[in-house]
Amino acid sequence: NTGFTKSRSIKQLIFYLKYFILIREWFKESQLNIPEHIDETIYYLGQGYAFTWQNIGTDIFFNGNNTSNNKNFDNYLKTLGYKFKNENYEFGGYLILKNKKTCLAMDVGSTPNTIYTKDYQSGALSFEIISNGKKLITNCGYHKSTNIKLNQLSKSSATQNTLIIDDHSSCKFNKINKTWVIKKGLKILKKNCVFEKKYWKISASHDGYLNKYNSIHEREIEFYPEQMVFIGVDKIIKKKVNYNFKFDIRFHLEPNVKLMKTQDNKAILIELNDEGWKFTSESCDINIDNGLYFGNKNSYTENQNIFISGVINHQIENINWEIAKI
Repeated sequence: NTGFTKSRSIKQLIFYLKYFILIREWFKESQLNIPEHIDETIYYLGQGYAFTWQNIGTDIFFNGNNTSNNKNFDNYLKTLGYKFKNENYEFGGYLILKNKKTCLAMDVGSTPNTIYTKDYQSGALSFEIISNGKKLITNCGYHKSTNIKLNQLSKSSATQNTLIIDDHSSCKFNKINKTWVIKKGLKILKKNCVFEKKYWKISASHDGYLNKYNSIHEREIEFYPEQMVFIGVDKIIKKKVNYNFKFDIRFHLEPNVKLMKTQDNKAILIELNDEGWKFTSESCDINIDNGLYFGNKNSYTENQNIFISGVINHQIENINWEIAKI
C-alpha cells in the first residue's frame, strides 16, 4: 500500500504490475467480478510505475534494474485503457526531480528487510543524471546471480555513484544458497528536497559506515537549471576519533561516453553525444578509471568512471565537486 514492492526493486515492481494486469484481464474475459484487491494492487503498483518509468521514459539503475523494453508495455497499457499518474517527487525511497531537459534521481531509501534483499544493491545516496534523454551519470546496472562473482560486484557500493570508505560497501552481504543477501543494512537518517524552477536541492545521510568507521555519510546535490550546473558536497562526519581511512567517490558513465583529462589535471571533460560537460573538484585529486557496465541484462562491457579519492583527516570532511555544461 506504499506503491512499491518491499524489496524496493523497480524491475520486480514492473513484473508484478504486468501479471496483475494479466490476471485482471482474465477475470474480464471470463465475465467474472474482479476482486477488489486486484484493482487496489494494480492502482498502487501503477503509481510506482508512473514514478520510475512513465514520468522519465528512461530506466534508472537502482536495486536490480537494467535496461528494459517498457515501451511495448506502455503500448499494451494504452490499448487496454490503463492510465497511471504520479506527481510526487519522492516515492518508494527514491527522489526524482525533472524538467523538460534534465532529470536528477537519487536513492534515499533505507535497506529493505533481509528477506527482500536478493537483488538489492548497496547504493544508498547514489544518483543518476539524465540530460536530453541520455545518461550523463549512471549507476553500473545489475548482473543476476547466474555469475556469482559478477553478481557480488554489481551489488557493491563501488559500482554505484556514491561514497566508499576503505574499499568497503555501505552494507554487508552474506552468501546464502548462491545468492548474496544483506547481513547488515543501513538507515537513512535525514533527507530534504527543494524543487523550484531555478533551483533544485537533494540532501540526505545514512549510517552505513557508523559501526565500522564511526562515520555518517551525508550528501547534498544542488542544481541550477539556468546555468546547467550540478554542485555536490559529500560529508563524512565522524562520531568518534578514529584512524585516518581513505575514501573514494565514483561517477560512472555509459560505455559510449568519452572522457578526457585536461592538461592541468584539474578537470575532466565529458563528451555526451553532442553535449560537453566538465567535472571538477577543488578539494581532491580527480582521475579516470576503468570498470564494468551491467546495464544490459545478463551481460557486461567495459566503461569508465571518474573518481575522486583522499584520506579522512578531519572530524567533518567536506568533499566538493561540480558537473557543469560547457
